[in-house]
Amino acid sequence: MRARWRRPFEGRELIRQLDELGSKSLPLVALAGAAIGAVLSLESRSSLVRFGAKSMLPAALVYSIIHETGPIVTGLVVSGRVGAGIGAELGSMKVTEQIDAIEASGVNPYKFLAFTRIVACILMLPLLTLAADFCGVLFGWIAETLVEPVFLPPIHQSGICRR
Repeated sequence: MRARWRRPFEGRELIRQLDELGSKSLPLVALAGAAIGAVLSLESRSSLVRFGAKSMLPAALVYSIIHETGPIVTGLVVSGRVGAGIGAELGSMKVTEQIDAIEASGVNPYKFLAFTRIVACILMLPLLTLAADFCGVLFGWIAETLVEPVFLPPIHQSGICRR
């Protein structure tokens, strides 16, 4: 009866899982978001210029990254990296009978191992999605700025050079 009211997770294990899922996945998620933003900006630019809608590029880039591409890419990258890590870690713990030892010591292995990882995923995925969105929009803007030709007014119209 008392176990029902105790906290369902171990604090240190949750902090470790937050670090494992969040800060160690951040470089990969940021790199994927940056690549998606730059490629999306460069690929959609030619179509929008052809139809005379070049001014719509920033709005299209932000909308497509924040609403569509950012969460999907973040989910795929994190599930691939973290899912493989969690599977390998729990599998090796089962083979070496560490899970049985945790259970024998009176700790619920589902609360200690599974619940902390699920909570860490729930807390870190939105933050990683924000990081991917930010990097995607930033690098999309950088790519567009580098590709956009610099506007210089013609010299003969500005009156600077007279013959």
